[in-house]
Amino acid sequence: MNVELNGKKSKKQGRDLTVGSIPIHLLHFTWPILLGNFLQTAYSIVNAMWVGKGFGVDAMAAITVSMPIFFTLTAVAAGLTMASGILAAQSYGKKDWKQLEYVVDNSTFLTIIIGIICIIAGHCFANKLLLSIHTEGNILPIATDYLRIFLWTIPFSFGMFLVSSLLRGIGDSTTPLIFQGVSLVLTGILDPILMFGLLGCPRLGLNGTAYATIISQALALISLLIYMKRHDFIILPKIRNMKLNVPISILTLKIGVPSMVQQALVSFGMMIIMGIVNKFGSDCAAAYGVVMRIDQLAFMPSMAAGIAASTLSGQNIGAQLFSRVKDIFKWSLMLGCSITGIASITALLFPHWLMHWFIDDPKVVSLGVEYLRIVGAGYMLFAVMFVSNGVINGAGHTLITTTFTLIGTWLARLPAAEYLSTKLNDPIGIWYGVIIGFVVGTSLSLLYYRSGRWKRPIKRNYNSDNKADIIPSTSD
Repeated sequence: MNVELNGKKSKKQGRDLTVGSIPIHLLHFTWPILLGNFLQTAYSIVNAMWVGKGFGVDAMAAITVSMPIFFTLTAVAAGLTMASGILAAQSYGKKDWKQLEYVVDNSTFLTIIIGIICIIAGHCFANKLLLSIHTEGNILPIATDYLRIFLWTIPFSFGMFLVSSLLRGIGDSTTPLIFQGVSLVLTGILDPILMFGLLGCPRLGLNGTAYATIISQALALISLLIYMKRHDFIILPKIRNMKLNVPISILTLKIGVPSMVQQALVSFGMMIIMGIVNKFGSDCAAAYGVVMRIDQLAFMPSMAAGIAASTLSGQNIGAQLFSRVKDIFKWSLMLGCSITGIASITALLFPHWLMHWFIDDPKVVSLGVEYLRIVGAGYMLFAVMFVSNGVINGAGHTLITTTFTLIGTWLARLPAAEYLSTKLNDPIGIWYGVIIGFVVGTSLSLLYYRSGRWKRPIKRNYNSDNKADIIPSTSD
């Protein structure tokens, strides 16, 4: 099926999720996301193995303290691209191809501007940010150098965020997987070459992994855009049309700003938790760096199910098919919980085995095992929260899920972690704080979904012809 854009026929790449079997759509849409998340986590695991076993505790601690800061900067792009994906899904669902084109071009322009700002801010404040989370003196120079180099991945990672989100919005989760997979494989190959100076390359140490990521992500994004151009994708950004479209920008920011804040709250929360962890020394920081990667692996099914729920909900809401959304929630929840349960059981029964994949230091392993035995029980809560938030976000109610994040992270997890770790004088208090935050955030999201308030009507905005158009409300 083709559509007309500017008088020219363009292939309608994507998948219509407003008709047909919901379980089949979920499986078709989710497996590439899950595989992509697995590849990303697999790379993160391999990278952590190279760093932990090749350079020791200080290097592991250095990349660990840098991660929350980088996540904080990318939170803005993640929120903006989530909004772009939601708008793309709704435009696709109601077959408004002109509005879809405006969403793509305007989102590209906004992402470029925000990427430039993030690079500048990151370079200017890298050292101060690391100091603000109590980074130890022996780790600070290593972490600062690493972070400043790694920041140059921003233009390419932001671009991949946007294109992947837009493709998922039109029901295509397979194309981004292919290029993401190639990028990760290339990074995995370049990592040891640049880190240890193999094949005649200079030995760059820890910074080698940052350079490897820059090279691989740049090649992946460029290759993806060339592929989309050759296959005439409907959501290919057009340089000549990259300008500020005020109505679309307002709509994007209305949905995107709460999502940006939500992502930033999570990332800032990680920075605060990292600051609390750092008070207990580099061994604790290294252990936390390892378990964060295990968490990534455990959260993959929940995240994939949540993204699928958001896209399916977005297209069906755009087509005004609200009756299908309850089934989307049910099937997404079954899918996420069934796989996440395996991760939870593994973390609870085999924590030593998991830790020894990354590092052999007895104290670091002991701290990580303690974390997994407490937090591993809460992995299932994430399946519920991600799916519930996915449906709510797909409806455009990103302000609501941001509020849940604020409460779960800043009013529950962080105060509990600070109080309990201080009271017990032991990092185990931090782990208990993490699980408390899980419980609160999940409960709020589930209660809101069950209330049905996310279906509340809708406000008027403007479509591509500047005529009044009904879209889901972005706030209550």
